[in-house]
Amino acid sequence: MPRAATKTQEPVTDIVLSPKAVAQIEGAQDALAIDDMQMQARVRAVALQVGYQLPGDCIDADLIQRDIAANMRRSVEACLEVGRGLATLKAACLHGSFVARLEVLGVEARVAQKFMQSAVKFSKASTSTLLKSVDSQSKLFEMLVLEDEQIDELALTGESGELKLDDIATMSVKELRLALRQSKQDHKYASEQQTKERERAEKAEKALKAGGPKAPPPLSERLEEISEDVDKVQKAASEALLQISGQIKSIDQWWMDEMVKQPGYEPGDAVPMPAELVALAQKLHDNAERIAAAVGSLQHLVFDRFGHEIQAAHTYVMQPGVIPGQVGQAVVE
Repeated sequence: MPRAATKTQEPVTDIVLSPKAVAQIEGAQDALAIDDMQMQARVRAVALQVGYQLPGDCIDADLIQRDIAANMRRSVEACLEVGRGLATLKAACLHGSFVARLEVLGVEARVAQKFMQSAVKFSKASTSTLLKSVDSQSKLFEMLVLEDEQIDELALTGESGELKLDDIATMSVKELRLALRQSKQDHKYASEQQTKERERAEKAEKALKAGGPKAPPPLSERLEEISEDVDKVQKAASEALLQISGQIKSIDQWWMDEMVKQPGYEPGDAVPMPAELVALAQKLHDNAERIAAAVGSLQHLVFDRFGHEIQAAHTYVMQPGVIPGQVGQAVVE
């Protein structure tokens, strides 16, 4: 039985769309174009803000990702470039895709956040001098605890409080962490004092407007709050030192108890101290050395700021109404 001939369909040469469908397609295309322009503007704005040079002046997320991967193998300046790139990549990614790209790069979200924070905090051109003293990614991340004004001060003057650029270059990461923690506490204390001084000035101005100046409280009252703060910090430091002393004595007693448990031990026998205990004793010694150095630095600071007055107070027996060095002042031999 012969097969029936297959009917061939005439090729479609044109599709006629309704005006409504054409309008919908054009509207969708316009919306996509607007979204694309907005994303380009957003990505370029972030890149400009953090100082990131777009690879090939292109906002393509794949190119930015490859640029980040290359910078991750370089210097501290490259670490900042990684942060700039990550901030720009985040702006270039659709919602939810940034984390997936971090996984491809092998960067944890927490570390990526530090890279981006570094890029923003050190984006000013004036910080280039400061960055010469930061020779590792770890140090760069430690510097994030500083306030913006402290970073500006370091960049402009080479120091902020007791923290100096020359010292940063020679410090280990652990030493830098301790120094930055102290610098942050000093900055916080100074800011609090400035705030209190400003509040006192505002109160004085209000009092003046209310009916003229009033006699200030006695000096002892004005110093009372500062004195209480000094006592509080001193007490905490003393308690910490007592705890360290107790640790040393406890470890010593523990070793004495261990020695008598050794087979064949006789009073007076010399028992070699195990390496683990020697390492612990070395740690205690090193900690004590650091504390001693810090105390010495504090003594130098106090003498530098108040040494003349302290010496004068120790040299003279003050009489009411008598100025040191004038007639009637008794000298203590």
